[in-house]
Amino acid sequence: MDTIWLTGAQCLAVLRVGLGLWWLESWRHKDRKGWLERGTGIAWAADVAAKHRWPAVRSGFEAVVVPRPRAMAYVVVYAELALGAGLVAGFLTPVALAGGLLLNLLYFTLMIHDWAEQGQNSMMALISVVGLFAMCWQTWSVDAAVGWFG
Repeated sequence: MDTIWLTGAQCLAVLRVGLGLWWLESWRHKDRKGWLERGTGIAWAADVAAKHRWPAVRSGFEAVVVPRPRAMAYVVVYAELALGAGLVAGFLTPVALAGGLLLNLLYFTLMIHDWAEQGQNSMMALISVVGLFAMCWQTWSVDAAVGWFG
């Protein structure tokens, strides 16, 4: 692979770090007090799920999220923080990429009607897939320094 400035592996590391910063920004701008103390995020998602055109989304949300709204709020908020930190540092990178892909697919499916969100979720999911298959943890990462994930 020919590049002008960085090696191919370094370009993938930049992509990984950028995705991590994107997750950290999602966490940073989230109204954590609203999500964790007042339940605003889960209440909003419940309203979206209740109106969803796919019955599987409605029933899945009711089965998984509705019985435990506080726990699910903590899962969402701190998953975004953990994904961002893991990707920026390159720590357990394949796990962070797979987890981020799953979270983006869940967001994408829940918010299928919100076109503004679809671009963000689809691009983040694409970067996760590219990062996984290109093994973007080979450079500038804790994983590479420790020798994890070959």
